[in-house]
This record gives sequence, structure tokens and C-alpha cells, in this order.
Amino acid sequence: MTQPILRSIQVGRPADHGADTLSKKHWQSGIFKFPVEGRVWLDTALLDGDGQADLVNHGGVYRVVLAYSADHYPTWRAELGFEMPYGGFGENFTVSELTEETVCLGDVYAVGEAVVQVTQPRAPCWKLARRWEIKDLTARVEARGWGGWYHRVVQPGFVAAGDSYRRIERSHPDFTIARINDLVSKRNVDLTFAAALSEAEMLTPTWREWFAEMGAPA
Repeated sequence: MTQPILRSIQVGRPADHGADTLSKKHWQSGIFKFPVEGRVWLDTALLDGDGQADLVNHGGVYRVVLAYSADHYPTWRAELGFEMPYGGFGENFTVSELTEETVCLGDVYAVGEAVVQVTQPRAPCWKLARRWEIKDLTARVEARGWGGWYHRVVQPGFVAAGDSYRRIERSHPDFTIARINDLVSKRNVDLTFAAALSEAEMLTPTWREWFAEMGAPA
């Protein structure tokens, strides 16, 4: 496999947004992410210049960085009919040569000076649809299992577009993000797998609790 590369870095602060073609309700989100050039500081709690509005479902030490596959963009651009830019799915890191099929829970990557670990899939929410004013976009992303994945930061450091995304550890080769997505979406309900995920220490604690309930005997 060709070496994965960090193709682009995006950041964005939470902001208020008004009515649009999907809803008249005002909303707040940090899903609008824009590219930054040069080196960016990545700490154990935050990527410099970034922020989230919903700290229940986003952010925190287990979800410091949202990564998304650059390899998905050609398909989306063709399907949606416009040149969606990197960061279009609210991601901080756009990475080539990696997808939900090849990334596993617990994988550790060296990126620039930093080291990051995969902690959970990203479950897309309604804000993605409103971001682009495409009513069924969230449903399309969920159906494909192309939501991306979150990282916690093991070692802080500077990162920059063009850095290699070098995997240095894999502890759970069977725990692909795609397989977890299939379980979450109930495309493949595997209670034994759910029970195993509940014991995975690198998984976000709230997700471990959720899988523990799912895998518990009736």
C-alpha cells in the first residue's frame, strides 16, 4: 500500500448559523472547517484553532481530531455534482490511502511530530446535511459507513499538510472502523463483537458503555 499522507488540515470555531433551505431554525456548530497552511500545534486536548459546539458528542480527549479519507472525495464530488473541498465533512485531517475498511480501532499513527490513536468511528449527525443544505446527505454517509474516525493524541506536536501518516502500532486487526459501523447501524448485529468492544480500553468510554449494554445477555 502507498504511504498514507495527511493531505490537508482544517480547523474552525463554533459559530451561529441562520435559516436555510432545510430549516428555519437557527443552529450552532463548528462543522464549517477551513484549510490552514504550515505547521499546526496538536495538543492532547485540542488542535490549535479548532473547536466544537456540542461537547457531548464531539471533542474531549478521546475525540481531539476527526480524520476523513481523501479517497472518498472523488465519489462524493461526482455524486453531489460539485467540487466539495477537503474539510467538507467537518474533518480536521484529510488523509489519503486510508478508509474505514483499512483503519482499525486502537491503531497508532505517527503524524509529523505527533502520535495519535484511533478511538472510535464518527457517526455523522444532522448538522452535516445542514452544512451543505442536502437533506439526505447524513443518511447517505451513514449508509456507506463513510463517517471517518476520531483520534486521541498520545504525543503532542506540530503537524502539517504533506506529513506522512505512518502506522506504528496495531493491536486489534479485526476491529475495523467499517465493522464497528456495521454493528452500530445494525447492518450486522454481532453481540459477541459488541461485548469485545466494551472491553477495548482505547474506545471512547461512552461507546464502551453502549456496547456493554448491547452485548449483555437478555
